[in-house]
Amino acid sequence: MTSSVIPDLTSSVIPDLTSSVIPDLIRDPWRRHKKAYSHPNPAPHEFRQCAVTNAPLNTSPPGYLTKQENIAITGVDDLIIRSLLDNNQFHDPLGEALNLGISSATWPLFGLLWPSGARMAARMALRPVTAERILEIGCGLALSSLVAHRRGANITASDCHPMTHAFLDANTRLNDLQPIPYRHGLWGTAAAREDGLPVLTQAHDTPLTGLYDLIVGSDILYERDDEGTLARFIDEHAAVSAEIWVIDPNRGNRAAFHKHMARVGFAMHEKVLDQAAHGGANAYKGRMLTYTR
Repeated sequence: MTSSVIPDLTSSVIPDLTSSVIPDLIRDPWRRHKKAYSHPNPAPHEFRQCAVTNAPLNTSPPGYLTKQENIAITGVDDLIIRSLLDNNQFHDPLGEALNLGISSATWPLFGLLWPSGARMAARMALRPVTAERILEIGCGLALSSLVAHRRGANITASDCHPMTHAFLDANTRLNDLQPIPYRHGLWGTAAAREDGLPVLTQAHDTPLTGLYDLIVGSDILYERDDEGTLARFIDEHAAVSAEIWVIDPNRGNRAAFHKHMARVGFAMHEKVLDQAAHGGANAYKGRMLTYTR
C-alpha cells in the first residue's frame, strides 16, 4: 500500500496521517457508534485498498479529512473512492445535518465504506444492463450506483445526508464518469435532534420522485421501524411490478421489515451470505433479501 498527501490549499499544516490508521477502522468501523447502532457483532471491512491519500476536502478549518483508495469490486474494474478518513470526522458548521436529524455521532457514517455495500456493488456488477430504472436508497458513498453507472445502467442515487451529493460528484470525477443523478431521499422521521428541537427535512438537493423498477439498499435496516416508514417509502417509489434488493448484516430488524413489505404487496426471498475469512478477506455474516411484486 502506498501513501501520498494532497496539499491543503487552505492550510500549510497537514497532520501526519498514514495508512496505519486504516486497519483499525476496518476491523471495527462501528466502534464509535455502537451505542447509536447497537449491533453486537459488527462486520469488518473487506475491500482491497491501495494508493491511500489523505487530504482535507473542506474549504475552511476545522473541516474533515478524507482518504482516497482503489476499491476492488468483483466483476468490474477497480473504483477510485474518496471517503472520510475515519469515523471521528465531523463538519456541520451551518447545522444542515442537525436540521435533518443527523447527530454528530452518526454524521460520518455516510462517508465510510461498509462490507454490505461491497456485496451489493458486486451484485450490481452481474445485473444485465437494460432500460429499467434503478434507485439506490441510503446510498452513502454509492458504490452500487458507481458500478451500475459505469456499466451503462440507468441509476439514481439517493440519501438524506447533506454531504452525500458532494462525495458522489467527487467520486464520479475521480473515475472519469459523467454525473450520476442524485436525489434527497428521507424516509419517516429522522433521529431526534441533539438539542431537542423539531427535525427539519428541508434539503438543498432535489427531492426524490418517480417510480423505479429496481430499488437497492445495503445496511439500511440499522434501526427499529415499528411504523413501517421504510417499507412505505419503498412502496411510494416502486413501480407496480418491481424488485427490491436489501443486503442486511444481521442487524436484527429483518422480521419487522418483512411484515411491513408484505403489507404493501411484496413477496420475499432470503439468502444467507455468511462467509468465513479466507485468502485475506474478512468474515461476513448477513442476508440478501429480495422482494418482488
